[in-house]
Amino acid sequence: MNQEIDNLGTGITEKVKVRYGAIAESATSSCCGPSVNRGGFSDKIGYSPEELKSIPDSADLGLGCGSPLGHDAVKEGDTVVDLGSGGGIDCFIAANKVGPNGKVIGVDMTPQMLKLARENAAKGGYENVEFREGSIENLPVDDSSVNVIISNCVINLSEDKNKVFAEMHRALKPGGKFVVSDITLLKPLPDSIRNSLSAYIGCVAGAMMRDEFIGAAKGAGFTDVEVIKEADYSQMAAAYLSGGDGCGCGGQLSDEILDVATSVTSITLTGSKTS
Repeated sequence: MNQEIDNLGTGITEKVKVRYGAIAESATSSCCGPSVNRGGFSDKIGYSPEELKSIPDSADLGLGCGSPLGHDAVKEGDTVVDLGSGGGIDCFIAANKVGPNGKVIGVDMTPQMLKLARENAAKGGYENVEFREGSIENLPVDDSSVNVIISNCVINLSEDKNKVFAEMHRALKPGGKFVVSDITLLKPLPDSIRNSLSAYIGCVAGAMMRDEFIGAAKGAGFTDVEVIKEADYSQMAAAYLSGGDGCGCGGQLSDEILDVATSVTSITLTGSKTS
């Protein structure tokens, strides 16, 4: 790997935006390219075959690390916000659950992703879904206006995760809740991984320690914070870290990569806003 090219450096958010814009334009990702069975990958992380059949194919880009909607997260009539909505997979599944009296708002900072998601919404005839351009650190939604906030493997990409949780708390109505799936760490990363752009884009280098991630939710004012699912993510983490193309596909698994990969876990976290 060319260390100069792969150096994380500054302007992280813009680099993430460029990479995920390219994914949207190709619409072939689970990062490793068109040979990947995206539906097969999504099955493995918690989506049911029925859910995946009910949405446009190109909404599933294989970019998640869990299934935040697989835990009775939303009910009919809810207003739901999806942080980093991508091609729209979770928005469309949520839209089917909230029904015509509910509303789903997808927030994404990447114009190409928004274009793809809006095309998917039109293709699927969704009238209760809206996609807004914005950052998850400054959500384009009103105070206390949302019943449920969901997110899938996105918060780790933020440069200010505490601000993300604070924004979630601001946007939720009293009694509202969040359910997010994300990557966390069981031990600190070595500098070679922490400072790697490809590892950051691959959702590893930007991940928080597991306890710190949970603590960030509590620090924002959430109560009843609980890990409702935890899954080993070492195999996928090793795949992301093993190559030099920004995706980690097909490279050699060094001892360092194998050691790092065992410290990577996917958790689904929930919490409530009481006031």
